[in-house]
Amino acid sequence: MRRKEFTVTEEQEIEQFLFSQSFGFLGTTDQDGWSRVTPLNFAYGQGVFYFHGSLAGEKMKHLTADNRVSFTVAEEYARIPSYYTDPVKACPATAFFKSVMVKGRAERITDLTEKAEALTLFMKKLQPEGGYAQIDAADPAYAGELKAVSVVRIIPEQITAKFKFGQNMNEEKRSQITQGLLERNQGKDRETVHLMTQFCPFHKE
Repeated sequence: MRRKEFTVTEEQEIEQFLFSQSFGFLGTTDQDGWSRVTPLNFAYGQGVFYFHGSLAGEKMKHLTADNRVSFTVAEEYARIPSYYTDPVKACPATAFFKSVMVKGRAERITDLTEKAEALTLFMKKLQPEGGYAQIDAADPAYAGELKAVSVVRIIPEQITAKFKFGQNMNEEKRSQITQGLLERNQGKDRETVHLMTQFCPFHKE
């Protein structure tokens, strides 16, 4: 069953999440109709997803046969033990997360300048501190490498997002989970509590 209370439609929320992530899962289909999911690094900018790889390979064969793809980005923020809200039953055990799912078409980029711009987006995400020469198609040091790498853009036709942070729970259960997360205080527990207040506006820390 699809829970509408987890669905996020605000474009800014979705884009902020995508800008913060660097890893996703590409879904393709081969000529025999078998699906494949490939984990890979990605960059996002101006409504377009980018990934790179070798000029040949299985996923490139898939894209040649059928350029329709799915792409998913997800991050688990906190695992919620059942005993936070029920001392006996296992049913309440869950996890709070953000996810974005995309359906679109993949297009190989051949223009070297556009390749350089896409790869610059990767570097800004993976190495924001700098420490490298600017990627420029006119730079002989990069020209050969830009020709040797495959850069693909995904043009989304549909984007859906689900952010689950206890929106379907009553105030008592949310308070119990908040207390449990603050006491545990590991990983993203405190950030999760903050997000619970953001997506459950009637819930107070």
